[in-house]
Amino acid sequence: MISRRNIRVKVMQTLYAMDTMEQETVKPGTAMSLLNEKLDQTCQVFTYLLYSMARVAQYAETEAQKRASKHLPSAEDLAVNTKVAGNDFVFQVLNDKGFLVNLDTWKLRRLEDPELTRKLYHQLTETETYKAYIAQPSRDRASEKQIVEFIFSEILEKSDHFIQHMEDSFLHWGDDADMMGILVGNYLSKPQLFNFLQLISREKLEYARDLLSTVLNKKDYCLELIRPKLQNWDPERIASVDMLLMEMGVCEFLYFPTIPTKVTINEYIDLAKAYSTPQSGQFVNGILDNILKDLLQANLVEKTDRNRK
Repeated sequence: MISRRNIRVKVMQTLYAMDTMEQETVKPGTAMSLLNEKLDQTCQVFTYLLYSMARVAQYAETEAQKRASKHLPSAEDLAVNTKVAGNDFVFQVLNDKGFLVNLDTWKLRRLEDPELTRKLYHQLTETETYKAYIAQPSRDRASEKQIVEFIFSEILEKSDHFIQHMEDSFLHWGDDADMMGILVGNYLSKPQLFNFLQLISREKLEYARDLLSTVLNKKDYCLELIRPKLQNWDPERIASVDMLLMEMGVCEFLYFPTIPTKVTINEYIDLAKAYSTPQSGQFVNGILDNILKDLLQANLVEKTDRNRK
């Protein structure tokens, strides 16, 4: 589910946090604890997005009750369509035990802004897609999936107010936002296969922890390989994020045999462009490429086919 790119970002952020901490405050396990918090945040964002999607759909019942309870309700007030509130996918996610555990563990329900939910629901009801959905006399899996996908991609994702709400609620929302569409799509395709209590696979979790511990343990050696390649660059003036990304890249070259070197270089170029200076992508590319050539010449890089048993 969660991509290696996202994991690399979390490891980078953890390493950066460790570099900026007072050494006397760093205790055994601090780094792993920070990493786990950052990985948990990605899971929290995903869980809350599904919850928000479901709450917009559920508001149909709230709207029906409010309008029916008027002193003199009109025929229109008494005819609010609540079909979307009983959507099959909404029902499934809200009754998933793992999902409910996550909501309670991370206290995500309290993040909801009821007024924002109301506005998003009314925005939904004004669309032709919604009107076509409630006009269908029966339910079918395709239309049930289509309407919740529509709520996510056309109502939530395109609402400036909702995006601001996510930014206010989750410190690193920007790091996770791009991949959430993929995760939601994967869930809606096969909701019965999702385990909300293990949103990060054991393989990905092991990769995250191994990458973090390797960079921390091999930092001095990585710097021995990086510094000679800096030539006229002053290491103290190089962006700290660039240095961390290069250390991570070197570690992947040497200690992660199933990750192709080309994949490593491309990933860290992209991360440098996204999280450092405008020139960082080219800079990181040049340094890692030069280091890789030396490592290959010295037969220090051993890669294996990850699919080979």
